[in-house]
Amino acid sequence: MNTITSQTIHVIQGEHHVDDRRDVLMTTVLGSCVAACLYDPVRGIGGMNHFLLPDGEARGDIRHASAAMEQLVNSLLKRGALRDRLEAKLFGGARMMAGLPDIGRRNGEAAVAFLRSEGIILRAHSLGGSAARRVRFWPAMGKAQQMLLRDLNDPRTSPIAPTPPTGSIELF
Repeated sequence: MNTITSQTIHVIQGEHHVDDRRDVLMTTVLGSCVAACLYDPVRGIGGMNHFLLPDGEARGDIRHASAAMEQLVNSLLKRGALRDRLEAKLFGGARMMAGLPDIGRRNGEAAVAFLRSEGIILRAHSLGGSAARRVRFWPAMGKAQQMLLRDLNDPRTSPIAPTPPTGSIELF
């Protein structure tokens, strides 16, 4: 699988991007947020989003799971992807601060529930734990990589890793 990259797109909170060029890499850094990487393997197009909150009062707010997921799916469909061919990889949802509500777990659950309700296949995921992640995604190929991050300034930090990744996720 050729992963030569000539353009890197940084997907930040509340954004999504879709592309079908083989030399494009999408990347993001996640804590309790979740990124969904969706891909149509026949059309060779994919996209990534980055949302902050599980669903709540503000329906339609792209910072929330269902709105962010719907917006990503719709952007893929507008560019020629077919809903019944979409495959997903999910990342993030860490519990970054003990003693506070576990927003990360709820974000992950909201993303999984959306995929299930829309009939989108979840091919791989790395959710939970207490470590931040750097995620890289090549949208035209559906290839994803993740790196767990820790606070190098605090030698006492030993983040809890997420459940072992399932599906085709490379570690870097």
